[in-house]
Amino acid sequence: MIDRRRLIKAGMAGPAAMAAGAAAAADAGAEGVRLGKPCVISTWPFGVAANQAAWRVLNGGGRALDAVEAGARVTEADLSNHSVGRAGYPDRDGHVSLDASIMDHDGNCGAVAAIEHIAHPISVARRVMEKTPHVLLAGDGALQFAVEQGFEREELLTPESRIAWQEWLKTAKYQPAANSEASTYGKGKLGTPGGAANHDTIGMLALDAAGNLSGACTTSGMAWKLRGRVGDSPIVGAGLYVDGEVGAATSTGVGEEVIRNCGSFLVVELMRQGRSPAEACKEAVTRILKRKADAKDLQVGFIALNREGEAGAWAIQSGFSWALCDGARQDLVLPGPSFYPAA
Repeated sequence: MIDRRRLIKAGMAGPAAMAAGAAAAADAGAEGVRLGKPCVISTWPFGVAANQAAWRVLNGGGRALDAVEAGARVTEADLSNHSVGRAGYPDRDGHVSLDASIMDHDGNCGAVAAIEHIAHPISVARRVMEKTPHVLLAGDGALQFAVEQGFEREELLTPESRIAWQEWLKTAKYQPAANSEASTYGKGKLGTPGGAANHDTIGMLALDAAGNLSGACTTSGMAWKLRGRVGDSPIVGAGLYVDGEVGAATSTGVGEEVIRNCGSFLVVELMRQGRSPAEACKEAVTRILKRKADAKDLQVGFIALNREGEAGAWAIQSGFSWALCDGARQDLVLPGPSFYPAA
């Protein structure tokens, strides 16, 4: 296991130093990271703000389930983020539809898929878990349930997203672009309206002071997708899986490849067999590449956290990064180790 103090020192050096030491950090990340309890990890640099919201719950003695919901809501509300929540890019017909799932250490879970007009699908997913006998509600039924539960119906297509969609319509070219959020987030850009489709997600895993795990995953899915397309994020076992006796995993990237391999369930089962979180994530990515050789041109990344506070990540391509948070630091971002350079 790597020395955490060395990682913190690297994280404090700033973006330039992190870029210069990317290879070394990736090697370190290949071994995984040991975090103190409680702790929370999430996908992408925008996970830092989400982690900080989750940390406020955890640091106050709160439950991991409450923490991941609070953290995911931060990203869902972020108007700078075009792959999650209310500012997500629409499908090719101009409709913003969202997917989310949530799961606790006892296997309780809820999800919504292709829900429109609701800004916080993660909270609707939790209501599905707690208020219904079901796991997944979709489309108009999910919207009806949300409104009945008191969620406000609103227009989610923001002016910025509308401009990007109208620009995309000029060519209507559809091609997923790896790491699109990593390259555009926080820079005030319109993403890649010329054709590339963003496909990133906020996946979050937390371990509370009582030793209980929970996870959340929420996204607007592929930009310019076919209406009704559902990715891995709301599919329990694909985009998210939690087993309180073992650990938890979540994913980001092209959801179709994660679904085909039941990715997050696979990561947890590999941890059950004795692999570390990093090793389990690496094996899950390997399975995807073995089944589909051209997947090397796409991006899929996994993060995992076991009940001891050991965390790990792995991705197909470089460019993926993940955010980590515990009592020692609330804004650490590490590059995810990978097999290939970004296409």
